[in-house]
Amino acid sequence: MPQNKIHFFLEGINYRIDNKGLIRQWLTKSISTENKRVGEINIILCEDDYLHKMNLGFLDHDTLTDIITFDNSSEGVISGDVFISITRVKENANTYSETIKEELHRVTIHGILHLCGYGDKTETEKELMTSMENYYLAERPYKLMHS
Repeated sequence: MPQNKIHFFLEGINYRIDNKGLIRQWLTKSISTENKRVGEINIILCEDDYLHKMNLGFLDHDTLTDIITFDNSSEGVISGDVFISITRVKENANTYSETIKEELHRVTIHGILHLCGYGDKTETEKELMTSMENYYLAERPYKLMHS
């Protein structure tokens, strides 16, 4: 039986992540489409305060954010930690009239794309990132999109 290399964790929150197996399949296929291989990837859901402290401590940014990605990838093997604020995800879902699940999937693939080498600092990078997010969101298994 293959070992799961994409792990999900909750840091100080009570939240249920549905369809972990399908999410793993989707992310693995997305990484493979980028001509990369899956290493150890940790997806950690937390609250704003937790991520804000990380943003201050590691990046010296005194702002709230929906995601921080720590890249440990090497030689085409994608590895790292993807910290996601479920608080930001819920607020963004409300702002953009999306479901929480849809916004969580968008932020998750955003983090995976960072691990694959995509940036989002310039306007051109942001446009490409959004385009790739949309592409991979459309590639999710039907059940993951409609459950």
